Amino acid sequence: MSRVMVVGAGAIGLTVAHELAVAGHRVRIVADRAARDSVSAVAAAIWFPHDVAVDDGVLESARVTYRRLESLAEDPASGVVMRSGLVRIRHADPDLAWTTAIPRSERVPDGVRCVLPVVETGRYLEWLGARVAALGVATTRAELDDLADQSDDLIVVAAGLRSGALLGGDDEVYPIRGQVVRLANPGLTEWILDNDHPDGLTYVVPRAGDVVCGGTGQAGDWNEQVDPATEAAILERARGLVPALAGQPVLSRAVGLRPARSQRRLERIGRVVACYGHGGSGFTLSWGDAARVVELCAR
Repeated sequence: MSRVMVVGAGAIGLTVAHELAVAGHRVRIVADRAARDSVSAVAAAIWFPHDVAVDDGVLESARVTYRRLESLAEDPASGVVMRSGLVRIRHADPDLAWTTAIPRSERVPDGVRCVLPVVETGRYLEWLGARVAALGVATTRAELDDLADQSDDLIVVAAGLRSGALLGGDDEVYPIRGQVVRLANPGLTEWILDNDHPDGLTYVVPRAGDVVCGGTGQAGDWNEQVDPATEAAILERARGLVPALAGQPVLSRAVGLRPARSQRRLERIGRVVACYGHGGSGFTLSWGDAARVVELCAR
């Protein structure tokens, strides 16, 4: 049993804290933002490797996370639901490695049909936070400048965009700006992902009370303000794919900065474990990477 500090309270940080506590460690969380204010709360949060370099390790974490989210979907309180939909394919030689991480998929003329977990972020982050607290994990709101004066046996850095600076200047970390708009749901149950839309990244992800429409993938853009012109373009693309969205009122809008890197970083350096650089795949890799962090902490 070790005393472990987890830096970060987004989807990755909370999941890591949960699994470390279950494994018997004494865990605390230190984060500059609450989960509800993190980029995790902005995400459409459908299981899909996005804005992350896909390798065998990523696929394995995605596979583990799929199974865990599928299990959690049996509990309505978790905020996880399994929904069918279409990954749109627009070119002749698509990379379908991600399909090896899910139980089944079907190639159809316009893409790949499958069932994926969709996480209703508000409910899920609150549920997960409560589960973590019930395991005895305390959370402190603070912005750390460095890790040198921390007395914990182990430190897990899962602080998104701030992770590189905490680890002594990992300058590979950069933001990918994502903007979404949430519409009233006219009764949709199926999602659609169109990463290769000629006018830009497009996705429509229905949830119980709304539909998340996106998006953008603006690498290096630190702007967290909603841009009206970008929103108009998102809605035009989304309504083009799903005409039933026409006339639906806007319920909310948001911007989040995905913490990207040339490759997501998951390794132990002395008493520090790095777990960041997930791009748009935080929810997709969360449980698998958390299991790997537990292994690294046991070494």
